[in-house]
Amino acid sequence: MTEIAIGRVISGEREMTRATVMERAARAARGLMEFGVKAGDAISVVLRNDFPFFEASYAAQLLGAYSVPVNWHGKPPEIGYVLGDCGAKAVVTHADLLPQVAPAVPAGVPLFVVPTPPEIARAYGIAGEACRVPAGARRWDEWLEDFAPLPEALAGGISSMIYTSGTTGNPKGVQRFMGEGAGQAMAMVARDVMGITPGRIIRTVITGPLYHSAPNFFGLYAVRDGGLAILQPRFEAEELLAFIERYRITHLHMVPTMFVRLLRLPEAVKRRHDLSSLEWVVHAAAPCPVDVKRRMIEWWGPVIAEYYGATETGAVTFHTAKEALAKPGTVGRPLPGGVVRIYDAAGRLLPPGEAGEVYLWLGGWPDFTYHGLDDKRREIGRDGLVSVGDVGYLDEDGYLFLCDRKRDMVISGGVNIYPAEIEAALLAMPGVQDCAVFGVPDAEFGEALCAYIEPEPGARLGEAEVAAFLRRRLADFKVPKVMRFETGLPREDSGKIMKRKLRDPYWEGTGRKI
Repeated sequence: MTEIAIGRVISGEREMTRATVMERAARAARGLMEFGVKAGDAISVVLRNDFPFFEASYAAQLLGAYSVPVNWHGKPPEIGYVLGDCGAKAVVTHADLLPQVAPAVPAGVPLFVVPTPPEIARAYGIAGEACRVPAGARRWDEWLEDFAPLPEALAGGISSMIYTSGTTGNPKGVQRFMGEGAGQAMAMVARDVMGITPGRIIRTVITGPLYHSAPNFFGLYAVRDGGLAILQPRFEAEELLAFIERYRITHLHMVPTMFVRLLRLPEAVKRRHDLSSLEWVVHAAAPCPVDVKRRMIEWWGPVIAEYYGATETGAVTFHTAKEALAKPGTVGRPLPGGVVRIYDAAGRLLPPGEAGEVYLWLGGWPDFTYHGLDDKRREIGRDGLVSVGDVGYLDEDGYLFLCDRKRDMVISGGVNIYPAEIEAALLAMPGVQDCAVFGVPDAEFGEALCAYIEPEPGARLGEAEVAAFLRRRLADFKVPKVMRFETGLPREDSGKIMKRKLRDPYWEGTGRKI
């Protein structure tokens, strides 16, 4: 077998040493500091998985600032909200994303542009001209070369400010406070959940978008402390198998949708690749069907583990493949220092087997607030724990099982989507009298968005028209996959649509406990 070089990050045909990534981050930190960026400020990163994502993120950390990764699928109003809300002092983006990013950048905020590399252009079908940095733009790689590396960090710890979708339609920035012991708690999660330990040589493929909380955490630790990181521009199941064999991959962070796509590959393709190097495959972000989990363990072996948590809490529970087979459907039991409790609507602590709202926390994990929304943070707290809106129960052995989500959040392919934002957009469309949006089962993504739309009397609406209207205002993944046009939707006495009556028939027979 050809010797595999370590201490490197690879994307397509391009390669960069980890030392170079860190040096460029230190140069960028010096340059950003001269722009006035200081501890506690925010630097927004609107990039796909690329070397500059790490450079900009580490640069922010060197300054004690927050790296704010932004979902690049967003339209200008969505991106603009995040940039304005976090008070971005600088923005870094790919060249092809300029049409949606440039209009969203507040006046006076420096915008740095990264050429869109060939492998990303191929993965997303981007034309060559769009990949080039336009004349007069501030090019990231050339700009940072003008600065000497910042000699030392002003603050430690890997932490980004991740924006999570909100029930009111606007996302909320999870702003962590790196107090005493926080770095150790995050390092423990990196070690015991993600399998990343400084000094241990791991080889990984970063499969998920780095603007999401879990891939961001995993990716930043893996590049800083790991041995080899392959950046996959866009998840492709067979390509991942080829990467595992070629680079003798040891560690992966995945979501169940990826498992579904892998299992759909022809048997001949599955058998073609040597996967024996795998040591640690951890997944989270969405419920994993029991059958999918079992089949993946049968194929890849007892290397598959799972954790449960949220952007706000980090990982709190964990379980191995052996535990998954013994406790089908569990999302694990608390890590050392972790606490999970179940409360009813009256705030009473519930015994094992009784379902209620899940509250959790990991001891030592950095506390947080929602940026500029301290009241929202207090609303979800109870007895030192927080709720992210899930409903579940603990069994007699302390294993957590999820049943439903108290709030209406939909998780599709590991992406959190709140229907309220989509409903608000729909209600702004001429001809729409009322609507209800919710999640329905989807074999590939776990859940898909479904919209029931009640037209105004005499209005003629169609799926294509509605989808086009929404795509002008929302990211494409927020456009419902299923649409129904009906009059006389079921309503409460107050006039509110009875969403559960519309949703429940889709879930009957799925085995999901509602």
